[in-house]
Amino acid sequence: MERAIIRLQTLARPATGLRARLHLLPLLRLWRQRLRTRRQLAQLDDRQLADIGISRSERSAELDKPFWR
Repeated sequence: MERAIIRLQTLARPATGLRARLHLLPLLRLWRQRLRTRRQLAQLDDRQLADIGISRSERSAELDKPFWR
């Protein structure tokens, strides 16, 4: 029983130091990818948007989102 309690307490502690940084890396990569993708989307003309099946209003809605969404 004590082992189970120790494990639960270990899991409940917030990540610190290196562990915290390792958890942040995938999130930072995702945010960077979203920024890059939205920049590319902003550069597409109407013909290119039609080719990929996105309307101007859908593009505008995507471009208005903050990078964390």
